[in-house]
Amino acid sequence: MVPSVNAIRAAVVQFEPVPDDIGANLGIIRTLSGQAAADGVQLISFPEMCLLGYWHLTRQPASRLRELAQRQDGPAVAEVRQLAMELGLGIGVGFLEAAGDTLYNSYAVCLPDGEVHVHRKLHAFEHEAISSGDSYTVFDTPWGARMGILICWDNNLVENVRAVALLGATVLIAPHQTGGTKSMSPHGMRPLPRTLWDNRHDDPEALLAAVNGPSGRGWLMRWLPSRAHDNGIFVLFSNGIGPDDDEIRTGNAMILDPYGRIIAETPVPDTAVVTADLDLDLLPLATGRRWLLGRRPELYSILTQPSGLERDPRTARHSASPVPDSFRVKDA
Repeated sequence: MVPSVNAIRAAVVQFEPVPDDIGANLGIIRTLSGQAAADGVQLISFPEMCLLGYWHLTRQPASRLRELAQRQDGPAVAEVRQLAMELGLGIGVGFLEAAGDTLYNSYAVCLPDGEVHVHRKLHAFEHEAISSGDSYTVFDTPWGARMGILICWDNNLVENVRAVALLGATVLIAPHQTGGTKSMSPHGMRPLPRTLWDNRHDDPEALLAAVNGPSGRGWLMRWLPSRAHDNGIFVLFSNGIGPDDDEIRTGNAMILDPYGRIIAETPVPDTAVVTADLDLDLLPLATGRRWLLGRRPELYSILTQPSGLERDPRTARHSASPVPDSFRVKDA
């Protein structure tokens, strides 16, 4: 099939970051970005916190996190920015940001013209020293598409993806570190046994079944396609793969179109680059785009009224949900 001339060639990556070794992770990013550029890719998205590693940070003291953090204009992001200009493609990377005395789980998209757009995770829960951001990040690109960034749990809350779509984004960059997590829900994810990863060469089918099962791809299929479909937006899902401190990430890197269809993915539990052409001609008649036109904002004030049940992201993820009646907002 010949790709549309009105298209963006995009790629998403899954790989296992080396904990605390920014240099090693930048080397992986440089290699995979070079391969993508040779394949005609215009934008490549790496996972959340990929410059530093992720889950091990939850066990570190705040003083150590401050040692590891980088400014937006620090050397790590500067190197990615330079690489983007050298290769002529956009590169998205996750990092631990230092902004004065405040730390953020952040993601920088470096464009080939030298512009850098940084999103701070809106629902940070990793560490008491990491603060949540307070604004959406949506920007124009050289390829004629407006893009937004939401990091991991930002994407789980449906309001965030709708907000990004209402701000004009047609492509959502969605970096994650997920799969194989411990959920309190009886039907949620479960950790994958470390032996599955350690024995992957002797028993690859067992690991493959696990990463594509209910704690990996199966969990994603419960919600991720709806974010694309309901908002008429392309979704670029990148993720870690393999050991992440005491958890095993499941990868499942994929690209979804505005109808919620998976147009490219990898089931392989290893470093992988997934590439697809985003046909922008699909956008105008996508179901979700038409649903946006049918909105009645005057009915939705309840969405901005506190229910009194809101929790800090650090505790909300592990809180039991109240019964539905307790969500009623007075005078709604």
